Amino acid sequence: MSTIGFGEFQRVDMRVGLVVDAARVEGTENLIKMAVDLGGERRQAVAGLARWYKPEQLIGEKYLFVANLKPAKLRGIESNCMILAADDEKGKIVLLKPEADIDVGSKIR
Repeated sequence: MSTIGFGEFQRVDMRVGLVVDAARVEGTENLIKMAVDLGGERRQAVAGLARWYKPEQLIGEKYLFVANLKPAKLRGIESNCMILAADDEKGKIVLLKPEADIDVGSKIR
């Protein structure tokens, strides 16, 4: 595993986000498009989660997001943030959530 300095880590803007809408991306097996409230700012995230989550499971839930990634296009759809997830050696994906109720947009440090 490579390491980064604290200064590099501080450049990553991680926030608590609320998924306000989610839908499968037509013509794909695994992509879900989400509208995310990051605390006064809405962003769109596209992630390969459909094997593990249904869009309706995500709506209304708070998850952890990286907010300052450069936009990327997945199947022609722009993604402006990234939901954080963990995966195990068996390929199971688990989305990361705050352990207690906290305001949308709260900075993770």
